[in-house]
Amino acid sequence: MADHGWAMKGELVLSCNCTVFCPCVLSLGNHPPTEGYCQTWAGFRIDAGHFGDVDLSGLNLGLVMEIPGYMSRGNWTAGLFIDKRASVYAVKALTKIFTGKAGGTTSLLSILVGNFLGVEQVPITYETRDKTRIFQIPKIIDGAVTPIPGKDRDKDTVISNSEYWIAPEIIVARSDKSKMRAFGRNWNFAGRSAEICKLDWRGP
Repeated sequence: MADHGWAMKGELVLSCNCTVFCPCVLSLGNHPPTEGYCQTWAGFRIDAGHFGDVDLSGLNLGLVMEIPGYMSRGNWTAGLFIDKRASVYAVKALTKIFTGKAGGTTSLLSILVGNFLGVEQVPITYETRDKTRIFQIPKIIDGAVTPIPGKDRDKDTVISNSEYWIAPEIIVARSDKSKMRAFGRNWNFAGRSAEICKLDWRGP
């Protein structure tokens, strides 16, 4: 059990190698990704957050993950990028949260991630231009994700009231640009599946 209460609110954007919208969202990990395996990066913008008395507000993060098959079966590989502006205490706190050791929303990561590639502190930007989310880590991730409009073209296509662990409401999106080069990987998921969710996580 974690010894610190923690919480973070903001937004996250995720881009993966699925050709159409990620089936893991609706199947809750019980259907394989469209390519049979998952490669994904996610960007996080923490508008307000804390770990005990450590302030996490205003920080950005990046998470890279590989999943060899069914999401629910584990054996994930993950690597974490933390905002260069984060204090040494914030880095320790965020590492504990994103390895699942702090309990709460991310606790399943401690079970499902079998290979943790480590943590790098880097400059990270997360911007919204019109409806497009621009997520960038220089020389590592260059992403632009735009929601897919629904029948009412002024509104996004949204999945709501889901049991998906990341968030109950998911904006269905597509990557306009999605390049990731890190940890010996070189990905380009332009035109493929993406999602945008409100970040509202807590623990333990």
